Amino acid sequence: MKRYCYSLVILLVIYSSNLFAQQHMDTEILGNAESVTQQNNVLLIKTKEAEARVWVYSPTIIRVSISKEHSADSSFAVVKDPESTLNYKETATDITVSTSALTLHINKSPLRFDFSTADGKVLSEDDPRFGTNWQGTRVVNYRKLYKDERFIGLGEKTGNLDRRGSAYVNWNTDAPDHGPKTDPLYETFPFFVGLHNGLSYGLFFDNTHKSYFDFGASTDEQMSWFGADGGDMNYYFFGAQSVAQIIEDYTWLTGRMEMPPLWSLGYQQCRWSYMSAEEVLDIASKLREDKIPADVVYCDIDYMDHYKIFTWNKQTFPDPKGMIDKLKAMNFHLVTIVDPGIKVEDGYKQHDEGVAKGYFATYPDGEKYIGSVWPGRCYFPNFTDKAVRDWWGASFTALTEPGVEGFWNDMNEPAVWNQSIPWMVKFGKYYMPEIRNVYGMQMAEATYLGTKKILGNKRPFVLTRAAYSGTQRFSAVWTGDNSAYDAHMLLGQRLVNSLGITGMSLVGVDIGGFTGNPTPELMVRWNSLGVYTPMFRNHAAQGTNYREPWRWGKDNEAIIRKDIEQRYKLLPYIYSGYYQSHQTGLPLSRTLAIDYTQEDSIFSEHFQNQFMFGDAILVAPVESTKFNEDVYLPKGEWYRLSSGEKFVGGRIINAPAPLTDLPVFIKGSAIIPMQNLVQSTSEKGDGILKINVWYGSAANSFVYYEDDGSSYDYQKGVYYKRNISFDPAKNVISLSAVEGSFVSKYNKIELVLHGFKGHLKTFKVNGKDTKIWPNTGDGTDYSLFVNENKEIKIQY
Repeated sequence: MKRYCYSLVILLVIYSSNLFAQQHMDTEILGNAESVTQQNNVLLIKTKEAEARVWVYSPTIIRVSISKEHSADSSFAVVKDPESTLNYKETATDITVSTSALTLHINKSPLRFDFSTADGKVLSEDDPRFGTNWQGTRVVNYRKLYKDERFIGLGEKTGNLDRRGSAYVNWNTDAPDHGPKTDPLYETFPFFVGLHNGLSYGLFFDNTHKSYFDFGASTDEQMSWFGADGGDMNYYFFGAQSVAQIIEDYTWLTGRMEMPPLWSLGYQQCRWSYMSAEEVLDIASKLREDKIPADVVYCDIDYMDHYKIFTWNKQTFPDPKGMIDKLKAMNFHLVTIVDPGIKVEDGYKQHDEGVAKGYFATYPDGEKYIGSVWPGRCYFPNFTDKAVRDWWGASFTALTEPGVEGFWNDMNEPAVWNQSIPWMVKFGKYYMPEIRNVYGMQMAEATYLGTKKILGNKRPFVLTRAAYSGTQRFSAVWTGDNSAYDAHMLLGQRLVNSLGITGMSLVGVDIGGFTGNPTPELMVRWNSLGVYTPMFRNHAAQGTNYREPWRWGKDNEAIIRKDIEQRYKLLPYIYSGYYQSHQTGLPLSRTLAIDYTQEDSIFSEHFQNQFMFGDAILVAPVESTKFNEDVYLPKGEWYRLSSGEKFVGGRIINAPAPLTDLPVFIKGSAIIPMQNLVQSTSEKGDGILKINVWYGSAANSFVYYEDDGSSYDYQKGVYYKRNISFDPAKNVISLSAVEGSFVSKYNKIELVLHGFKGHLKTFKVNGKDTKIWPNTGDGTDYSLFVNENKEIKIQY
């Protein structure tokens, strides 16, 4: 034991000396190009100090990697390979790499990388003085900062929508008491979008070390910069000329989400903790008794035997299968929490297997690292090893056999009590500084692939707290341990919107706040915003007031119920929105900077929390203490959802905002499929699909999508998809023929027309005169029923 202590002291002294040396080392700037060669599809440029490599991944994506010692080229995030060819032109002073959309101009002396559109509009340039440089192992890239340049992205980062003037650190951190300006938080997404002069570009810095982004915060408006404590200056540059297309390209590169289980999009009730099977069943029964639609109940850490992963507390949860069978009979799904820490305890299955196979993190001398978390002293799996991920995934039979289908990955920054894991701890070939930011992602991958294999053709739901770029392939995320006050509610929405830029579409917050006690007004207001939050979960910490909808009095429960009912009515629209995410990477909740990039007002601190929910719904979050709110409506036509009042956009309006009516607006020409009320996603319903169309002056279309909501059969063509279009110039609404072999659960379509007063003359369906029924006394809304799955053309 003493020998180990002496060894640890020596290692710490060496580490401290190296860190001191790094901090006091001269800056080493990337020099001049000394040779330029091409090897297959990669351009290699060598300087005295390093080597730069360039690949083309698509017409709008070019990768640059600069390193002193290029090692094996691998990525935790990227799932695509570069194009097989690369064309360039070289002169005595420069090199030009061109695609149909993007030009990379490389200055040889000194070596600098400048990007422009194919027609010569400058997108982003190295700072000519500093470019890429090193201080010890720390590598940094300095870039020109343009006068009107804005920045959005980086995922889970506090602060304003526009990152200009702010600086951030990526170092996945358990941040339970974070506030509106805390940094870093739980997740790392080193991807941002730059906007200037009506142009757009994206940049993904694929480096898993502790990294830094400074958007002109500290350089007297001269430069922006990003870098990392180690690794390569390895980035992908995106040159598409819209934020939406950049997101599509980024998610093409890093992968897109699978279709989620439909039940995960319903209302979710959680607490740390429901302490027994009896309490879990009581919560589910009360939701059904009060007719509050819901699909999910959670078990937090107290369902386990002394917090040991893959176990059940035999006293309080004596019959897990019996409990879950009762939940299923009420149309509920159970989600259980899992943490990475494996308790150090002989005879505990996962402990014994992991020790025997060498699956845990170690110190450099091979001693297993121990950190304390909920179970006490724990080992930590090396999720970077596929064998470990497979072993971890197979362990979920302890949860799947009783019937669990949802898996909540927590504490996976990784977190240990009151300390950071020492940097010399090794996870296989990786030391802690290189692996921390991807540890949670690798755990989520292990959980998803393992449970997917166990469940066969049934989709698991996976939720993770820590993440890295590419996590959308495996898991949903939430924003961690938030707090019960208005500023946190608004911050949470900005975090959700920012995560959407990075391809994370299934995202949630703890409705009501995890810590602290919300006022009844805040709980009501936050729940109304939860309707339009992709993952709609009510959650609270031990020691706080209970958050369930009936805890707030009958009047408030009625408001909460009404809003949750609205969520269930919108599920056909929401599920179709996730098909769009699956196909294109566009998120369900979208900062207005995606669709209305060039409208300055959307970046105002007063309006930056507003967002689009899917293609057609604009939501304006409002503090619980305010009952009127200034709302910026982007250019176009808008309708207040609750009243039908029509507005011309491109201006600020003052919107009434009582607790019963969050300001929600529908875009002119919107097409929104809805359903009548159900109490869960498992409920069959009345078979009516309500296709709502709001009159507008612009043509529009919407892809309606449906499948069984639970299996992977949709990947084999078992889905129901049709295009719905509205063309006011031709007075036509049309539904295409159905694509796919799935039989819709809806056997009747109700077409509901909003704002069509004065635009309806005769009405024909496929050339035949058809009667249409007024829905409102003022003649603004109308309905008719159509039943065919074939192509339908409606003329009015």
